[in-house]
Amino acid sequence: MKKLVILLAVVCFAAAAWAAPAKMDTFDLTYLSDALDGSRDELIKSWDEMHFLVALQGIANRETPKLYYIYKGDRGKTDKFWLAKMRGHEAWLEHTRFTDITGFAELYRKYGSVFMGAVVYDPKVPATSCIASTIAGVEDLAPIRYDPEPGSLYYRMVLNPKGPKMKVKKWLLNEDGTSMFTGKGKIPGTDRDSTGSAKCDAYIWAKINYLDKGLCSKQYMGYYIDYYFALHNDPKSLNLATLVNQDFQIMHKAFVFDLGPWDDEAVIDDPGQKKGLDMETFKEILQSQYTQSKGEMVQISGFTPWNMKYTKTAGAMGQHGDVETEWRHAELLSNYNCYMDADAIGASDMTNASVFSQFPLEKKYPQHKNTLDDLKRLGYIDGQGRVKKATYLCIYVGDYDSASWLYQCMPDIWEDPVRGQVPLGWAINPTLSQRFAFGMDYFRKTATENDTFVAGDNGAGYLNPGSLAEPRKFSGLPSGVAKWKEHNKKWFDIFDISCVGFVIDGFAPKMTDELFDVYAEIAPDGIGGQKLPSGEGVWKHKMPYKSMGALEKSTRMSDIVGGLDKNKVNFVLLRNILWKPEEQRDFYLEFIRAMGNNAIVMEPYSFYRIMKQYYENGQESF
Repeated sequence: MKKLVILLAVVCFAAAAWAAPAKMDTFDLTYLSDALDGSRDELIKSWDEMHFLVALQGIANRETPKLYYIYKGDRGKTDKFWLAKMRGHEAWLEHTRFTDITGFAELYRKYGSVFMGAVVYDPKVPATSCIASTIAGVEDLAPIRYDPEPGSLYYRMVLNPKGPKMKVKKWLLNEDGTSMFTGKGKIPGTDRDSTGSAKCDAYIWAKINYLDKGLCSKQYMGYYIDYYFALHNDPKSLNLATLVNQDFQIMHKAFVFDLGPWDDEAVIDDPGQKKGLDMETFKEILQSQYTQSKGEMVQISGFTPWNMKYTKTAGAMGQHGDVETEWRHAELLSNYNCYMDADAIGASDMTNASVFSQFPLEKKYPQHKNTLDDLKRLGYIDGQGRVKKATYLCIYVGDYDSASWLYQCMPDIWEDPVRGQVPLGWAINPTLSQRFAFGMDYFRKTATENDTFVAGDNGAGYLNPGSLAEPRKFSGLPSGVAKWKEHNKKWFDIFDISCVGFVIDGFAPKMTDELFDVYAEIAPDGIGGQKLPSGEGVWKHKMPYKSMGALEKSTRMSDIVGGLDKNKVNFVLLRNILWKPEEQRDFYLEFIRAMGNNAIVMEPYSFYRIMKQYYENGQESF
């Protein structure tokens, strides 16, 4: 037996050593933020260099990790944290040798050869910056904004006789600097009539020439704000630009875009277009991706940029609210078998996904889940199958439906020394491992017995399940339910998940019986949700379910416990966002005091199994 253990250890070490690169470089990107002096010109200059360097990283890291950037957090604290974890004892990059590269010129000298030339985009049509990201990935080109003024990136890299004189392989404007996409006549190089919008013409052109031809990723897309950000964001801040996220999209040759989801308004960044044109173009792109992917589930990283576009918050052109726009966006994606890795504003930037994603995951990540026998031994169920009379509390520990949120927020939350003292159900979508594989592995391997894991909204990715079933309002496509089931089974099996913490229906139709049956199969240990058959119960004697309440820092305890009868069995499911374990513990203690110690705090698997036992045993208690 000892020989077997030793052999397995050697095999595992060999696999890890094979996956780890022998050497890598680091480069500090914080100079791009440090350079900002409040002028628009400086923000644009930083945007230009960041776009260029992110594309360089994505292409350089395509085959194996080579280049790691220090950017997010105070002086790059977040990236330094994750680098230290990856270089720790017996960690992935423990034996990788690192060299610090100093300065843009030195970095280009070492890695500039990854570029086959440049793709130059049009500052008068901001959407072309996203198209440049797509082309950068597909053709290994450097995305550069057109600006012939001395000192600009375009001048330094393309025009300057003393510079590298990069060859422009693709123009997204005319070579004299006039716009190629004008919203008039024909869409350049195609037989398509203009949409009447330069923005939408540009995206249709990119769809025809890249997406329709099968040149882009079948598995991934990027939904990130375009160059409009540099023109209108606070000139003192690069924060929330989400440019650094695009190394992953460029590495995978993904199609990148930024369009509004509403059919009843024009958009703030293209006010002259007819109402709903952005959405029509959005649907065309999703339809093409669906065709290329043959209906398989597609991950779209990013989130509607509600602070700058498409909402009332963004300005006069938007008549819809922030959450309303999020729900519409999710509904639209769901109609085409797409789901979000939701880089929502607040913690939306993520550096180095092209590195993290290449960590070699284990084939299985088993976790402990209390069985009925365990719950009997703990005294919650007696020999007759009756449930102990108490109020059972479970917290949905969210929101972790975004790799960027995990990457940015968990260094403080996960490292809280109180973690492990109280039962927590971490609602982390397993598909986040596609961009943040190292982080997902780290959380599982450093979890305590009190840390359990469920899927966040709505399983293996954020979408609206009701929009997978026919009739599909926006797409008219055949049902995507079977594809969703298959997709979830794959990811739930790897991460040993059998509970979905929160099913968000948004504006989509409520789930059909077929969909509830699917969830009963993939999540037999329970779901929380919105549009459920009732407040709580068991679906066809298979799957317990429970509606969820919101828990804010300002929520009064009297509003939570006021309607509870202490002499009965109660089930309370609440959701909070980015609370530290210390805050969770303090709330638990306050809740128990408010209930006169007649309360039991549980992680989700125990909570739902107790609930199922209660209802299946005739609601008897002792």
